[in-house]
Amino acid sequence: MLLAALSLLAVLLAAATVASPTPRAQACAFLRTPYVYEAEQSRATYLATIDAASINQLYPGNPFFGLPAIETGGRAGRTAGAPRIPTTLLKSIAWIESTITMAHRNVTFEATGPGLVSFDCGHGIMQVTTGMTVPLGSNDRASANQSLVATHFGYNIARGAVILAEKWNEAPERRPVAGTDNGADPTIVENWYFATWAYNGFTGPGANVSNHPLDPSFGAFPRPTFNCEGNQSRARYPYQELVFGCMATPPSRNGVQLWSPLAASLPNTTLPQWFGPLQLANFAAPYSGMDIPTPQPAHVDAVPALRPELLQRGRGAPTLGLSTERLTLSAKGRPEDARGTLRVQNPGTGLLVWSAVADDKWLVVDPPAGVALGSDLPCRQDCGSASTITVTVNPTLLSNASAVGTIRLTSPNGGGERTVRVEVDASFEVGAPGVSRGD
Repeated sequence: MLLAALSLLAVLLAAATVASPTPRAQACAFLRTPYVYEAEQSRATYLATIDAASINQLYPGNPFFGLPAIETGGRAGRTAGAPRIPTTLLKSIAWIESTITMAHRNVTFEATGPGLVSFDCGHGIMQVTTGMTVPLGSNDRASANQSLVATHFGYNIARGAVILAEKWNEAPERRPVAGTDNGADPTIVENWYFATWAYNGFTGPGANVSNHPLDPSFGAFPRPTFNCEGNQSRARYPYQELVFGCMATPPSRNGVQLWSPLAASLPNTTLPQWFGPLQLANFAAPYSGMDIPTPQPAHVDAVPALRPELLQRGRGAPTLGLSTERLTLSAKGRPEDARGTLRVQNPGTGLLVWSAVADDKWLVVDPPAGVALGSDLPCRQDCGSASTITVTVNPTLLSNASAVGTIRLTSPNGGGERTVRVEVDASFEVGAPGVSRGD
């Protein structure tokens, strides 16, 4: 009977280990999918957060999540300017990446559940892949910044904005310059053409996914403008044309467009001033032959007006709370006796980000990271007043009839660390590997 129970538990553990709502790369920062909060369907909270991130009003001064200075100037010399990127551009990128959602498609709005994770470890709204493909913390575990990116929509958006800014600042050393006729003015949306291209990969013909506008696979220019209505094949467009098309044709929810249309111009490759630099022969690092004047007509995006009541959800004042600091489990009876739950609480506001790590391999913690909601965040389902962690004993890794382990709970935005003592009673002897014998 005991052997049967332990065998069933081992099967359940194996299933829990491999189950995931999306295919994933082997080296992602998290072995199991972190849990996130999905805000309202209108995306109002997310859009307000994007507004703030685009003008560095979300986490200013944070070295990882605050916008860097945006450089201006051509190849002869560049100077540091204001930390600002076009707001509508960032919203369109977010839509193309994830339809501006943080959670897996099975998670309803205003609820919590598994995060949206792509096969190549892209996380959340901005599908942040950079820095998320291997654990960067101590002992091969996810770092605090990785937990924030994976679980919290505000930090996810902010990091996506930083990555886009870094792509802009890679010119002229590693990227071409757009706007040779106006000093590469970053307030002009069209001048972000190469930075937008690079956000998805500065790739061309021969790559797994090409984003070169003159790649023969896309057909001749001009192509029908891409829109966000979902009736066109995305594979027929380079990434930057998806984003620019979506800026001009915003998606709607409940009859309301998510942003004001901005018809940014693409390089007209039927004209020599754009066709010449963009021809395939020039697509070679450091891409100095690809510099282009600003596509016309040019557009300047308005500075967004912030909405403090929604912006507060992206900031908040979360506080780490825990339901218990001791668990007692048993691996000698029913499989459910070898499982226990912890509840992470947030008596503050906003989203509390937490991560849980077991110091002992025979303890399985699922999910490995998540969020706990403050009282100011609306919740329709599966949110409750706390975030639940399931702790399971893997009996095949126990070497003694009783053991004591530790789970460490940390919150990078809620302060401090808490530990949970886990006591396990197995009451069996371990013989040959994989064989357990009752007393």
